[in-house]
Amino acid sequence: MGTMMMQQTTNHAKVAVKRVAIYARVSTTEQAEEGYSIDEQQRLLTEWCEKNGYIVHEVYADRGISGKSIKKRPALIKLIDDAQNKRFDVVLVWKTNRLARNILDLLKIVEVFDQNYISFRSYTENHETETSQGKLQFHMLAAIAEFERNTISENVKMGMLARAREGKWNGGRVLGYDLVDISIQSDKRKHTKLVINEKEAKTVKRIFELYIAGNGYKAIANRVNKEGYTGKRGKPFSISTIKTILENPVYVGMVRYDVRRNWTDKRRGDINPNPIIQKGEHEPIISQLDWEKAQHILKQRSCKPNRVHGGTFPFTGVMKCPQCGAGMVVMRTVNKLKDGTRKTLEYYACGAWKNKGTSVCRSNSVRADKAESYIFGKLQELATNKHLIKEVAERVNGKRSNNDEPLQQEHQALLKQLEEAKRKKNKAMELYEEDIITKADLQQRLVKLNVEIEQLELRLQPINLQLQSLKVHTIDEAMIQEIMENFQKAFKKAITQEQQKHLVTLIIKEITLNDEREVDSIQIQFNNTVLDYLTEQGADRSLADDLSAPFIIVFSV
Repeated sequence: MGTMMMQQTTNHAKVAVKRVAIYARVSTTEQAEEGYSIDEQQRLLTEWCEKNGYIVHEVYADRGISGKSIKKRPALIKLIDDAQNKRFDVVLVWKTNRLARNILDLLKIVEVFDQNYISFRSYTENHETETSQGKLQFHMLAAIAEFERNTISENVKMGMLARAREGKWNGGRVLGYDLVDISIQSDKRKHTKLVINEKEAKTVKRIFELYIAGNGYKAIANRVNKEGYTGKRGKPFSISTIKTILENPVYVGMVRYDVRRNWTDKRRGDINPNPIIQKGEHEPIISQLDWEKAQHILKQRSCKPNRVHGGTFPFTGVMKCPQCGAGMVVMRTVNKLKDGTRKTLEYYACGAWKNKGTSVCRSNSVRADKAESYIFGKLQELATNKHLIKEVAERVNGKRSNNDEPLQQEHQALLKQLEEAKRKKNKAMELYEEDIITKADLQQRLVKLNVEIEQLELRLQPINLQLQSLKVHTIDEAMIQEIMENFQKAFKKAITQEQQKHLVTLIIKEITLNDEREVDSIQIQFNNTVLDYLTEQGADRSLADDLSAPFIIVFSV
């Protein structure tokens, strides 16, 4: 009877005490506003937890980050991950828009909480998601928050459009100009103006001069980098930077605005065919005549079709430049033979050199056909040479066992802590049965120990899964041979260049060259993805395996 009463007391105490995850966020502009600081949010929410008898599990804070994007908020990503691992019972925020401003994002996040039996509460808005009425209020409030955000966005855009039509600059820093603050002290809004930076203006003029003289993007980048010109942040010019400068009407004294129409999405797509182009308040760097010449050349060159070359190049990016470490890309040269015919030769060349010129690196080119023949020959050797396979298996498994030692040590340490916590729990119950401590003291001790035990068990769960994964997958000689043979079969069957590229990056981590521009090493990797894709055993992996952390083994051949 006494034991049953103790079990009921324990279960009641465990349910009564909830673990709360506090989430706080401020954007860059909000940091200066009173009441928005993360420290203030944390103080108020921690006090609320203490008053209600809750335990603060952790404070998740995103400082100086906008609520627009989830991916750019590391603390929120960690909060969602911990929620999926059921590490707390309640998520508490100062205000709903701290969690998300977009209603769809907000509902998705709260859905994750619901799926893991986690409640969501807002401090200032006094609502929750534990009841049907609370959920209704939450959805209404989320819709209002999104409406407010969209209204602010529309008002800001309208203001910027009006400024652009007046010839005022809405953008940030631009090469050739300094952004000067011309705000009046009584004006709450900040106003800026473009003023010519003479040193940078010479760079812009040089780029236009070279282009009008007939040079291409690559030649211009190479030339200006050699001559010591740099971009706004002191970095060398690339091909894309040169193109952007030549297409920017700001240099002829114009303001271009509303190029991207959809502000809510990434600013890569949805190009406006008719952006605002207005006479600006700033002085031009390039004359109207030179601007028109450059635009005429741009238009002519954009009409030329790209050359079509046969063949695939699966090792671009994977093969590394021996001088600077940049990924190698494709380069082609055309040789004229004695009989008058032309022969196209293809190379892997340094990507940094091809994009930024000889001031950054050399070409360090290697014939594509010779490099590919050598690499595939080595992979074929690994699939057929039993002595080499045995050596690789010994090296791989030896490295894996060394990598597993810290995991085993952590596992043993957590098991010891868990055993000690359970011992303390039994000891507390014995003390109560012997009337040494009161029921209130017992309850207090059990609450603390139950939380500690649950946390230790949660920490042990992913480690157990990882250790189980290591037992399931033994990288033996037969598996290495199977992987390499299946890789070669799949590569031959691959129809598209993308499929071949996927297979190469799946199994090859990096290919290095030596100073003589010969293949120095091919780094082969084994991980869960490789096992899934290139072994029959991979198709039968258990759910526990899928949840475990991936392993990766890299060795050179």
